[in-house]
Amino acid sequence: MQLIMLDTKTTGLSPLSGDRIVEIGAVRVSQRRIDRKQVFHHYLNPDRHIPEEVVRIHGISDKDVRDKPRFADIGGEFLDFIKDATLVIHNAAFDLGFLMHELRLAGLPDISDIPVIDSLQVARKRHPQQRNNLDALCDRYNVERGHRTLHGALLDAELLAEMYLAMTGGNQFSLDVETTVFPASNFVQLPETSSGRAEKAETAALTRRPALPVAEDDMQAHRLMLERIHRESGQAIWLLPVEAPQN
Repeated sequence: MQLIMLDTKTTGLSPLSGDRIVEIGAVRVSQRRIDRKQVFHHYLNPDRHIPEEVVRIHGISDKDVRDKPRFADIGGEFLDFIKDATLVIHNAAFDLGFLMHELRLAGLPDISDIPVIDSLQVARKRHPQQRNNLDALCDRYNVERGHRTLHGALLDAELLAEMYLAMTGGNQFSLDVETTVFPASNFVQLPETSSGRAEKAETAALTRRPALPVAEDDMQAHRLMLERIHRESGQAIWLLPVEAPQN
């Protein structure tokens, strides 16, 4: 099985709020061995401001990406790189949501059917009731991360590769994990049909209430709190994919 370990860095937490990808990094794993010559890595111009609180996490500022390509410029190359492989992503819903959004904006093919393994879900099954973010898992499996002072996408993809192989049996094939593969659409809520949007708009119009003003200081404190929860937990509950109701 050909695996692509993938990570992205963004301007914020939600593409629905206008946030964009600023860095994408991926490394190929062939026959459960990391091929460090087969990497995909780009810094990207998001065409929007990168907030200072986000810069403190991944170290990428506006000036760092001002002259970098946009996602549309490298999207085709990205699709070629991941073709015929299974993506392994830690907290897949987050990265896939951004990737699908960027692909739609660029008018590029959809990746809803691409096979994906969410390493966070694997970790939670193996280590319930424990911290399962990438840092905690690297420490648990003795993956060296002393050189990681900021959260770079390619570095995190390489750390993910080392951690994932250790967690799933080293160089030996781990059938129980690697056959638990789902299409990308399982992790991200797909866009609604026009009729669905119209129905929601009609309902919203009937139930709309005036919004109460919120002080900017309160909004900033709230954003920082959400960001900290997401970073420390490895999966914020409000970013979990929406499951279809059972009939």
